[in-house]
Amino acid sequence: MSNEQTPTAPDLDFGSAASRRLRSRRMLKDKAAAYGIAVGGVSVILAVVMIFFYLLYEVAPMFQPASVEPWQTGDAPMTPYEIPGTNSPTRYLAVEEQAEIGFRVTADGAMTFFRVLDGQELRSERLTLPAGVEITSFALLSEVSRTFAFGLSNGEVRVLRHNYKATYPDGQRVLTPQLEYPLGEAGIQVADAPIEQLALAGGDDLWGIVAATREGLSLTRLSLTENLMTGEISVDSSRKTLPNPSGQPSKLLLAPDLAWLLASTTDGKVSVLYLSGEPEISQLLDVSEGQITSFELLLGGNSVLISDSLGNLGQWLFVRDENNRPVLTHVRSFDHTDNAITQLTTEQRRRGMVAVDTAGELSLFNSTARRTAFSDNLFNGPVEHIALAPRANALLVEQEGKLSLWHIENEHPEISWSVLWEKVWYEGYSEPEFIWQSSASNNDFEPKYSLMPLAFGTLKAAFYAMLLATPLAICGAIYTAYFMVPAMRRKVKPFIELMEALPTVILGFLAGLWLAPFMEANLAGIFTALLVIPIAIVGFGFTWQNLPNRIRFLMPDGWDAALLVPVVMLATWFSLGIADPIEHLLFEDDMRTWISNELGIPYDQRNALVVGIAMGFAVIPTIFSITEDAIFAVPKHLSYGSLALGATQWQTLTRVVLPTASPGIFSALMIGMGRAVGETMIVLMATGNTPIMDINIFEGMRTLAANIAVEMPESEVGSTHYRILFLAAFVLFLFTFVVNTIAETVRQHLRKKYGSL
Repeated sequence: MSNEQTPTAPDLDFGSAASRRLRSRRMLKDKAAAYGIAVGGVSVILAVVMIFFYLLYEVAPMFQPASVEPWQTGDAPMTPYEIPGTNSPTRYLAVEEQAEIGFRVTADGAMTFFRVLDGQELRSERLTLPAGVEITSFALLSEVSRTFAFGLSNGEVRVLRHNYKATYPDGQRVLTPQLEYPLGEAGIQVADAPIEQLALAGGDDLWGIVAATREGLSLTRLSLTENLMTGEISVDSSRKTLPNPSGQPSKLLLAPDLAWLLASTTDGKVSVLYLSGEPEISQLLDVSEGQITSFELLLGGNSVLISDSLGNLGQWLFVRDENNRPVLTHVRSFDHTDNAITQLTTEQRRRGMVAVDTAGELSLFNSTARRTAFSDNLFNGPVEHIALAPRANALLVEQEGKLSLWHIENEHPEISWSVLWEKVWYEGYSEPEFIWQSSASNNDFEPKYSLMPLAFGTLKAAFYAMLLATPLAICGAIYTAYFMVPAMRRKVKPFIELMEALPTVILGFLAGLWLAPFMEANLAGIFTALLVIPIAIVGFGFTWQNLPNRIRFLMPDGWDAALLVPVVMLATWFSLGIADPIEHLLFEDDMRTWISNELGIPYDQRNALVVGIAMGFAVIPTIFSITEDAIFAVPKHLSYGSLALGATQWQTLTRVVLPTASPGIFSALMIGMGRAVGETMIVLMATGNTPIMDINIFEGMRTLAANIAVEMPESEVGSTHYRILFLAAFVLFLFTFVVNTIAETVRQHLRKKYGSL
């Protein structure tokens, strides 16, 4: 044997320059990694904080208080000026949309257009009357229509409309005021005596005029027909006598569809006359213990605002009774002082109103939100007339023979806590309800911004998805991590994790266009499969365990779970095959119809069951992957020690492995729930997007995320609708934050409790 020794690795000289350079490079890499991780973590936190504050920035303007200030001309507020036109008392005051031109009608028939900033008269015209005829009454159709009428002492009515034409000579906008006669300049005979009270409604080719004389009430219906050859318009009229209301009417209100007439008296009574069919007085209401001071229709003509001398202001709606007959019902009152409201005008595009009382206190209200957006004593005394601009941003006030213009900042009066989270009594509904309906085809639509149906739909979709995904994902993870052989685990786990990469738009597309119709056509088969598949799995397992060893040992150890795949497929095929006989025997050949007719449960094709299956399929990989990793990471010595002490595999699993892995399992559930709550495309394509509150699994829903995706593109930037959608996103953000905070607290508690095992 040779005396030479085997060469060994050279001794490292840790003091050499090469070693120092190596250590320096390692330290530099460690510091770079540490700084990179720190910067990444701080960036994530900053991104979340910035998202929070951006959402808050978009939402906050909805809750800012309203303000009313004198209109600014330059750097100084404008000063009141003398009323233009004649000295006759004002009967009607209006402002056009740009708040540049005002319009005044007086008791003697003078109609004057003027500049609202300084009162400069632009145009004046007086109603031409026959000799000996006087103006005895005046009525406004609505602020929106800008149409009004004079009642004359000879029983005639003159209908006019003020309008404004915009032209752009030399690129400059010029507004030209105009007076139009929609029913012709000649008077329309509606009574045979002086008209004491007047009401009109309608438009286009159908009009209605109610006249009150000393002889009683009468309704004149007018039908306009245009000659296609000459363009001439002929008017056909028919007159009908109406029942006399209780007391002498102080004001009349005619519904836009000519279906009913309201007559108020100064002693606090309101008579309701139904005009469809044979006219009759259907209601006589004591609406106030004092005197009625204001009596106006709200936008749309479906509700009435009534104020009295005691300072009360209330809204009344027509509500269908058990006989499907509309009944005028008091639905809400507004907070106000004890001073009588003498001036009341309504907004032209929202369910808002402006009121001024005898002390000069101005208040801004919104009927839907039941909210007082502003209240302050601005005038130190009563005012004679007020006029609100169509955009509700300017108010023209007549007081003591002078006019003043006020600027109103009140962008989002229809938002309040009650609108968002409580039941609201909307027009056309028989009781207060949670409703989301942000738009409609008509201009006088009442927006309904309740977030409750959307929040309910979000939780409903997440509940059914988690109901399907949780047991399948956790049980699959337990078997894969604890019982499955490594060779099979290496194939199964990546395959399930690959499912998470499938785009949700594909899942939503398949759920909406294939799964929903398939389930509707095979509903009995689906429910049969839910019973047959578990029985088949248990039966196969029992049979397999009792087979002779020579047969069982033909299957490699740990691969016997693969035999369940054909078992599940055969059980599903068998369930669908026997569905028709079961449906014929138990459900009269159609399970869907039987559920709807016999159980009274509505069935929609795109429902929560479809969403639960499709979204559960999307959530399963997330829960499975995290749960499987948590169980697989449990130290093996804990399992071996439990088994060595005589515990069975099941006892070891339930008493050692699962408690140790419980923090990870809980995190998996919370992440899966977050995924289900924030899911958009599946619920967008597979639910029908109906914002209803019903736990019924056979009906659809609309979630917060899907609602944002559907309506954000069509919302006007800066509008109430736009900011409500950001509020929905803010609610989702807060929900996720709260759930994650609770989840982390519970996870830390579980880690401390079972970390000592």
